[in-house]
Amino acid sequence: MGKLGTALKKLKNAPEGVKASVAYTISNVIQNGIAFLTVPIFDRMMSTTEYGRSTVYTSWEGILTIFISLYLAYGSFNTAMIKFEKRREEYISIVDTICISLALLFVAIYFPFRHLFNRLFKLPTLLVLLMVTNIVAKNSLQCWGGKQRFEYKYKKLVAVTLAIAILSPLLSFILIRSTETGKGTALVIGTVTFSILVGTFFTIYNAVVGKKFFDKELWKYALSFNIPLIPYYLSQTIFNQSDRIMIDHICGSDKAAIYYVAYAIGMVLTFVLNAINNSYVPWMYGKIKSGERKDNQKMACYIEILMAVLLLLVVMFAPEGMMILGGKRYMSAVWVVPPVAISLLLLFISQMFINVEFYYEEKKLLVFGTVLAAVLNLALNALLIPIFGFVAAAYTTLASYLCFAGMNYLTYKKTLEKHEVPNDLYNMKYVLLILGVFTALTFMIMPLYNFMIIRYIVIAVALVIALLNINRIKRIIDHVRGKSNESSEAGS
Repeated sequence: MGKLGTALKKLKNAPEGVKASVAYTISNVIQNGIAFLTVPIFDRMMSTTEYGRSTVYTSWEGILTIFISLYLAYGSFNTAMIKFEKRREEYISIVDTICISLALLFVAIYFPFRHLFNRLFKLPTLLVLLMVTNIVAKNSLQCWGGKQRFEYKYKKLVAVTLAIAILSPLLSFILIRSTETGKGTALVIGTVTFSILVGTFFTIYNAVVGKKFFDKELWKYALSFNIPLIPYYLSQTIFNQSDRIMIDHICGSDKAAIYYVAYAIGMVLTFVLNAINNSYVPWMYGKIKSGERKDNQKMACYIEILMAVLLLLVVMFAPEGMMILGGKRYMSAVWVVPPVAISLLLLFISQMFINVEFYYEEKKLLVFGTVLAAVLNLALNALLIPIFGFVAAAYTTLASYLCFAGMNYLTYKKTLEKHEVPNDLYNMKYVLLILGVFTALTFMIMPLYNFMIIRYIVIAVALVIALLNINRIKRIIDHVRGKSNESSEAGS
């Protein structure tokens, strides 16, 4: 209680930037936690085919978001908040206008050919129209939220975020219980209703406050910054969504749902990776700027070890995770978890290189590597899923992330050469050693999924070894935490 009280006192007296960062992190953890915990509730309330419809909807929404919103609330937004400091409301109104215009253009194209599009999406017209509306609403909400983050006005944003996160699954639960057929559609409607209502309110609010719908300078800035990044955003979405879409078309919606649950377990620590990266990057950038690049070598390895240990726990308890989230119907997908977990560690390694590419503003090189890996993912899925079934998608994801990490390492090296910077930010020998050991342990654990007692004995032995080395582990954690605190203090 003493430590908690001290921490709360420090937080109370901390700068607004630190308070906002903590509030956003906690809000994000709660939001993702609720979404993750509702999976076992909803998949037990409907058939795998019906649950598959909702996962396919999510996949297509992710893809259409790129073309309708151009990710204007992400890529160029923070830069625009600085560049157009006195015209922030106008810029947000312009971004909303662009998104609405592209949404209307899509609907104009969609309606005459809706039967063709519906067969492609494997979704009814109602859900497609809800999807477009939700994209526009979420864009407005994201723009408003982005400005709140930028100005450290976190209280309203956290309240709105948590309200949607709590109310949406409650409405979904009520709608699913109220219908005997179309439960997948009921889940989608429940999921998007509050998002649309709140987002529509902010669309109107942004327009009233901004009072600007066309400005040549603002339109040109927004479009010229984000349109070149579309291949990058699309490729990232293909990584995350194409597996489910292709499984849905090749194997059926039920298999897409089964795969989604296992994929969600494998990627459950994504938000942890993002939180670590958000704290780590400012510190690393400071080291690059001051010329103390070698200080980053140990830090990068410590964080990679931390991620590897957490992911190893996910792999060890994958069968139990599948039973909790999906039940026996989903156990055939347990073999998806290990390769997806390795993919997440590869994503962390890739992010190390991407951070450097962004620091030196080498976006073109980033796009090339991402597109190549995404094309590989699509090609391998088309080739292997019909032969080996949906489990093959996990290994095509692994192969693609391996390609992604390799390409980003090459572009990272090229970036350093271009800017005449020594290649001493990372100790690649240890980075690869950690990856190799984690991969070997992961594939050694997989055969034990069918032998629960032996697996538990192995886990117990691992815990004993960890306890015997607890002091060393504490030193590593304290070192990482100390660096993160330096980062926070530097940022404030």
